[in-house]
Amino acid sequence: MAGGTLPGTDADDDAGSDRIVFHVDMDCFYASCERLRRPELADEPLVVGMGYEAGEAIGAVATASYEARAFGVESAMPISEALDLLPRRVNADPDDPDAPDPDEAGRYLPVDLDFYKEVASDVKTVLRDCADVLREVSVDEAYLDVTDRTAWDAAGGESTATGPAETRTLAEGYARHIKERIEREAGVPASVGVAPNMSTAKIASDADKPDGLVVVPPGEVESFLASLPTAEIHGVGPVTERTLAELGIETAGDLAAADPDRLADELGDRGRELYRRARGDDDREVTPTGLPKSLSRESSLSATADEERKRETVRALAADVARRARERGCLYRTIGIKAVEPPYEVNTRARSLPGPVDDPDLVESVALDLLGEFAGDRVRKLGVRVSKLDFAESDQATLGGFDASGGGRGTAGGDSGADRDRESEAQSVATDGEGGKLTDWVGGEPNAGDAGEADETGDRPTSETGDGQASLGDWS
Repeated sequence: MAGGTLPGTDADDDAGSDRIVFHVDMDCFYASCERLRRPELADEPLVVGMGYEAGEAIGAVATASYEARAFGVESAMPISEALDLLPRRVNADPDDPDAPDPDEAGRYLPVDLDFYKEVASDVKTVLRDCADVLREVSVDEAYLDVTDRTAWDAAGGESTATGPAETRTLAEGYARHIKERIEREAGVPASVGVAPNMSTAKIASDADKPDGLVVVPPGEVESFLASLPTAEIHGVGPVTERTLAELGIETAGDLAAADPDRLADELGDRGRELYRRARGDDDREVTPTGLPKSLSRESSLSATADEERKRETVRALAADVARRARERGCLYRTIGIKAVEPPYEVNTRARSLPGPVDDPDLVESVALDLLGEFAGDRVRKLGVRVSKLDFAESDQATLGGFDASGGGRGTAGGDSGADRDRESEAQSVATDGEGGKLTDWVGGEPNAGDAGEADETGDRPTSETGDGQASLGDWS
């Protein structure tokens, strides 16, 4: 192609260096959708709530704009707690000395899934038109393999993207073209990471939010990663991060320079894999996403035995799991919870239903009933899951005779989740204390181990806490 090869690169710089992967991540997607139809909300702190009604204090945060995050509002936080940090703008009265300061108040809106799905459809239309290979991770996140659409060839002039690229490439131009099309045709902003592999593209898209474009060309991957904390590397969650720190490994550069045999001694085969990823060696291919086997959400807490706190958290998680199931157009046959007791005792409970349903109220009712088995127990994490998913076009089962409040200790349907399962490590996510942060995962998809997914230990990388986007895995 015209323009020649990107300076400083050759065939031996990085494995698969000809590959070009984009990671497209919509910025605070639900908030961006609301601003699309209500432009006056631009630049205001904005919270979109699940199970939330205007003027109420119940429900949970689905997403918070960056302006709201500056006040400490996080995904999955109960609305009541968010209101303590960021009062409603409607309650701000400059003539009332006891009213909140208008400059320290925000807008609260309920989730409007139908509208968000319309916007997401517009985004996906652009992505499908711009890439032959597309992996949709969630409603607002996708990987694109655009190797056959563009190139790392120099396009002339200096790069205007963030990142180590000095020379503007055709790949940078194509990424900017996609960003502009999304903004023009869907009306919402996106951040895009451009790299020779999936894990680096994911890290790059997180590096300059919102509305960012970060390009990491072949030959620059290892140096780009070197200064990042180990938690930024896919597969390094809080537990592994602590283990590495005990070995004196605190950055990706430290990890890349470590003895792979020593890492294997400490972390098994995963140690060698993390070593390779820290060096920019990731040969996974972008593949389309398969159908999930389960949908679940979990939230970390400060260890608590407060029953209302636990119930409020489970209500929020149940609402979001049911929302995601409806968003994906699937029914479910089993409802379960996870309760992690300090320090890392993982317990699961599940209840089978007579047939596949789409019933958010039932998810909440069953989840709360199962939570009752842990009355008085201190927990540090709670989760809600629906499983045995049904994507077929079929009638829902009649639930006559199903007692959502019955069952006592154990399950009422035949699932084997009644026994308390003890694991060496619980699934862990970064937490800032009382509010916690939320992750969700979709079980049973191909290519387990994609960026953003939980690995076999339950560790997962810390990611931007927006809409609590998909990580992959399942309860064992």
